[in-house]
Amino acid sequence: MPWVRVFVGVVAAVSAAAAVAVDARERSFIRKGMPEGEVVFRIGKPDHEAFVSNAKGQPEVKTWTYFPHYRDAQTLTIITLRSGVVSDIERKIAR
Repeated sequence: MPWVRVFVGVVAAVSAAAAVAVDARERSFIRKGMPEGEVVFRIGKPDHEAFVSNAKGQPEVKTWTYFPHYRDAQTLTIITLRSGVVSDIERKIAR
């Protein structure tokens, strides 16, 4: 049974490494019109979320910020969502 623990540990480590590796590359594939759920599926939860507009009877507008990733250490990604759909993507390069 010790080999099962080793196997599970190796699978978990490889999965975590693969998830981190995909994160930075997938940010460039986010497009306008993409649903909120697909964004979370592709690049994960945002590092920061702010509501721009959240008034009753009006479409919800919020921004998701993804801080620079170690594989792309100079790019800050800000995604604006309107009614749960990507309406704007801003990538800022900080040197």
